[in-house]
Amino acid sequence: MQPNWFIATPIAPGRWFDRVSAPPSGIRRFRPEDLHATVAFLGAVSEEAARAAFDALEIKLEPLDVTLGAVVPMGNPKRYSALSALVDEGRDALEWAMSECRGRAFSAADAEPDARAPKAHITVARPNRSANDRARRAGLEWASKLALSGERVKIDRVALYTWSEERDDPSSPLFQVVASAELRSL
Repeated sequence: MQPNWFIATPIAPGRWFDRVSAPPSGIRRFRPEDLHATVAFLGAVSEEAARAAFDALEIKLEPLDVTLGAVVPMGNPKRYSALSALVDEGRDALEWAMSECRGRAFSAADAEPDARAPKAHITVARPNRSANDRARRAGLEWASKLALSGERVKIDRVALYTWSEERDDPSSPLFQVVASAELRSL
């Protein structure tokens, strides 16, 4: 199976992440190095296409601090694919920058553009592929108790990600950074 590729802003975990309790069975908490805010999901493109997308990226975003908001389910409302902290303060700037640059990335990779408006969020956990409805309900309950609102995180880089070779090992990261660049003052 060909790995997926995406461009995102890495998020350095702070003390807030240390307070994220272990999730219930069937839910996988992200490792600190997996935390990110997706700019453009490229999908199962070749590495060459993904690198072309990263090279074409002209993100108009200075380093900024953002605050986290509520943790909500993302994806299909009946079968969510992620539990993510919404970006609260700084959301408008981040979403504007995403919308301004991701078209060039999709085009350079010859990837299917995402028609949805950007939604600034940081995924903290995902249900396992085999998670049943009970596990998913437990995941929602767990997420509702996470008190992340108001926590500050710094966004100062953009990176090209793909799957980690050890992604099936729960103690290993899901993703690996293939290329990165610092955000600079405009």
